[in-house]
Amino acid sequence: MSDVQNSTAVMSGNPITIRSLGPEDANVLDRVRDGVFDNGIDPARLWALLATRINEVVVALDRGDVVGIAFGTVQMRPDKAPELFVNEVRLHQAYRDRGIWARLLGNLLDSARDRGCVGLWMLAERSDEEGLQVLRPFDGEDVGEFVKVRSDLS
Repeated sequence: MSDVQNSTAVMSGNPITIRSLGPEDANVLDRVRDGVFDNGIDPARLWALLATRINEVVVALDRGDVVGIAFGTVQMRPDKAPELFVNEVRLHQAYRDRGIWARLLGNLLDSARDRGCVGLWMLAERSDEEGLQVLRPFDGEDVGEFVKVRSDLS
């Protein structure tokens, strides 16, 4: 895999690996720390997510355990270049404030560029502390109960 798809950094003595997943990697989500997902993983939904090439899934791994995840979907239109919609970036509570959010999102954006995306957009509810943390490096726009970000990937 390319550097875009894998990166490792040592944080507090533990190597945290950031990795893009494909359909052959469904087993990586067999070991997920509590709190990374809202509910249990449905194997059929997982396979469909990973097999559909408009989706991008990036994980943060600590010794084989998934401690964070980022999802994006390539938005295609006949009149505009593709953009990436960042669906969600989640991180186990114990791994916050270590720069892992930025690494997850950076890998997701690199993959989007590789797919020809020229921009990205994200939304976060004002009550979503984790979502707002992910948006912090970008200039957000107030949209009612949400903060919206649009950004150029070039």
